[in-house]
Amino acid sequence: MIKRITDYKYHAGFMGKIYPSNKQKVIIKKSSNVSRFVYNKLVFLGKEIWLFGKPKLKIDFIEKRIEQLKQIQKSTSLLCSMYPWLKGKDIDSNAIVQAKNRYQDAWSMYHKNHHFAPPKYHKKRDVEKYQTCIKYYDMKNDTPTLLLKNATVRFEDKHHIVLPKIGRIRFAGSPKVIDRLFAMTEVRLGTTTIQKDTTGEYYVSFQIASDEPFFEEFEKTGSEIGIDLNITNFLADNEGNIIDNPKYLRKAMKRLAKAKRVLFRRGQRAKEKKRKLADCKNYQKQRKKVARIEKKIKNCRRNFLNETSTALVKKHDLIVAEELRSKNMMKNHALALSIQDAGWRTFLRMTTYKAKGHGKKFITVSPKNTTQTCSNCGHVMKGDKKLTLKVREWWCPKCGAHHNRDVNAAKNILAKGKNNNSKDNSSVRWATHGRKWSWVISRPLPRVGTASGKLTVSRLVAVLHIICFITWKCRS
Repeated sequence: MIKRITDYKYHAGFMGKIYPSNKQKVIIKKSSNVSRFVYNKLVFLGKEIWLFGKPKLKIDFIEKRIEQLKQIQKSTSLLCSMYPWLKGKDIDSNAIVQAKNRYQDAWSMYHKNHHFAPPKYHKKRDVEKYQTCIKYYDMKNDTPTLLLKNATVRFEDKHHIVLPKIGRIRFAGSPKVIDRLFAMTEVRLGTTTIQKDTTGEYYVSFQIASDEPFFEEFEKTGSEIGIDLNITNFLADNEGNIIDNPKYLRKAMKRLAKAKRVLFRRGQRAKEKKRKLADCKNYQKQRKKVARIEKKIKNCRRNFLNETSTALVKKHDLIVAEELRSKNMMKNHALALSIQDAGWRTFLRMTTYKAKGHGKKFITVSPKNTTQTCSNCGHVMKGDKKLTLKVREWWCPKCGAHHNRDVNAAKNILAKGKNNNSKDNSSVRWATHGRKWSWVISRPLPRVGTASGKLTVSRLVAVLHIICFITWKCRS
């Protein structure tokens, strides 16, 4: 039997570009619309169940209605029977199943960490996206060489893939990654995502798993480094090396702002003539122009972050950085644009998975007093002597040592990382997406009605919803 994807030792993601024909583009659009419709329908059913159950009124036909809604939520076949067009020939049935899975995952993530919001309605946008799952034709045949070519999603060769309902399609990805996949003895494909971005280009991404490592381990150098991420310079290390911030967004601000002004005027002109924006060719041309500028900024930044993170992982065995909360820091409107342009969180994420895949170590430490502490004697600047953002160089009042602000912070970060790592690995906070340690205080809804406050706004809305439902039921 073929193993499940979760049973493999190594997991990774792989993305490539596809070139569909006009007929295949229509199929992708239909499947994307179906996926969004099913997800939104499940959100609606969940909200209706919540509204009926909130007042806790024991009425027979209301309890039957709740049970009926729960049955529809659990079974996609009932949903397809309610809407027969979901069984169309050009619609991928796996997209319906994956939409349901994403809805359930959204609730599970919300219950684990309230930093995530509960499932919300997905709006219709210029981006088309849906997921499909892979089914193997012969589950008893566990020949490793057939795993890439014996499923509903499979590679015909290094330049063509087959997708459900779409069929054979031209594919272009990283030659190194593709050669590595075909050279491995056993590779299992998982969930596949097909999407169209705002510029009109199509991509496909795979979840892949194997018992062999996807990355080769780099040679051990014995080097250790602490890095300080900042706005003035992108990165400064404890050895005094500084990497300049390219500031791709700021360099393209004028061109981007001009293109957006043209887009706004064309949108206003279409509204005056009471025309839909989707039917306005000039508006759509300008929208794609804006999207291409934004995509170029994103690609340039991502390329810079990839090269920088790869160089660090190759040269050093231990990398220590600050555990930055970009979302909280962006609340400062004066620094928000610069922080967004730097891409700190993406850089930390890239360094995390590259260090893990190539046999290196990357940890993050608390940023408390890393800038205010003298790396020579340990004196902390406090009160009126506390360093502001304007101060880039300073002298320690205790030992008289001269410090560069960023280099001194990098030295303190490395010292913290070594100290935590030598004490206990469990005390080290490994770099993640910044969500594991984020907490949100749940605030109660405002209360209305009696002085005891037993009637909340949400409960009042639920009662009104049930009254409307009872009225409709009586009339029918």
